[in-house]
Amino acid sequence: MQELMTEIIVHMSHSHQQMARLLDAKRQIAVRMAQMVHTLPDEHPQLNGLDGLLEGSSQVTKSVIAYVNSLADLQEAMADSIAQLVKALGDSDEE
Repeated sequence: MQELMTEIIVHMSHSHQQMARLLDAKRQIAVRMAQMVHTLPDEHPQLNGLDGLLEGSSQVTKSVIAYVNSLADLQEAMADSIAQLVKALGDSDEE
């Protein structure tokens, strides 16, 4: 039983590492977009008027929100899987 639990933990660890890599990629995209917005000139930006400016800032905001939501999802998934493993380990110790 312990070997099975150890194997499950190893697989979960790999899965969480891959999710973390995806989140890091999303973070890098959000950071790069924010850097691009920061470099825009304060006066007369060529963004097709106010609509273009609003669209660009909306995309940056959506990217940051998606990244934060992904972090929350990863944290929740890790907590759920660890809770299930601890419960299973506790059940196996009682037997």
